[in-house]
Amino acid sequence: MPEFVPALELNADFYAEVLAPLLARVPHAAARLGDGSEVLGFDTARSTDHGWGLSVQIFTASPTDVRAAIEADLPETFRGWPTRYGWDEVAPQTHVGVSTLADWLTTQLSFDPRSGISTVDWLVVTQQRLLGVTRGRVYADPHGELAAVRTRLAYFPDQVWLWLLACQWQRIAQVEAFPGRAAEVGDELGSRALAGYLVRELMRLAFLYERTYWPYQKWFGSAFSQLQLAGDLDPLLQRVLAATNYPEREAALVPAYELLARKHNAAGVTKPVDATTRTYHDRPFLVLMSDRIVEACQANLTDETLRELPLVGSVDQFADSTDIAAHAGRSASLRVLYEP
Repeated sequence: MPEFVPALELNADFYAEVLAPLLARVPHAAARLGDGSEVLGFDTARSTDHGWGLSVQIFTASPTDVRAAIEADLPETFRGWPTRYGWDEVAPQTHVGVSTLADWLTTQLSFDPRSGISTVDWLVVTQQRLLGVTRGRVYADPHGELAAVRTRLAYFPDQVWLWLLACQWQRIAQVEAFPGRAAEVGDELGSRALAGYLVRELMRLAFLYERTYWPYQKWFGSAFSQLQLAGDLDPLLQRVLAATNYPEREAALVPAYELLARKHNAAGVTKPVDATTRTYHDRPFLVLMSDRIVEACQANLTDETLRELPLVGSVDQFADSTDIAAHAGRSASLRVLYEP
């Protein structure tokens, strides 16, 4: 087997040395976007055993002719890697995708952002699909169309972001007292499971405050480790998960809550909120009472669509099914949740 090279680099050379000469007379753009660990920069030698290899998207106004030209002249291998390969139920074939940019964007996102992006569009497209457009690498973009799309999709608009923050803190507010209550009645497994849920929700808050899309489950932790907040937050969350009793669990959750509340205040998007924990009403569980941040976020919402919505969150916040995250059409079908 050839020596491993990250696929974004391998495909850069594949495009420059093989595809670009084949398409020298055809106006086109080229990139490695979409699905695959390599698009996020997380591929390793292990990745080569399944669905990994020479793969480039070509965007052109005449996809049929371009596809035929590539199939006719593509070499069998490039630097020892096959240009046609398969896996599982996928038959061996070339993975040079050829389409118009409009068709590819609609397949990837369920809409073409160049025609406008509605508030609800932002809520039903998963962050994994947005990463498939904004990450990866562009190899040719003579008219800047790809750059313009990637800039437009770089992150949520401010009002959508603020609403997502409200929804994320709401998810924490609804659960933060439960690990203690479960432990109090002797449900240690339930307390641990609830603490694990809160760990994930706090990690998601870190992504939101750093205005970074989170990927689906496989690379969620790897992407989290690249955040600036991870330096201080990771040790606390590790302690939550390693705790063998509720007092230890609470002693790690409290500084994690307060760290993210201070981060909220530093972002300056709402009036400052007291970032210290307190007991949950008359019960002896230390919590942030995160609903205070929810209310502060809601007070600054000016988008009428968002102001009228219940705090159910985006598709990414309430549905973690891979079969939704990986298919734009399935997530788009959930638009009904945001209808009046």
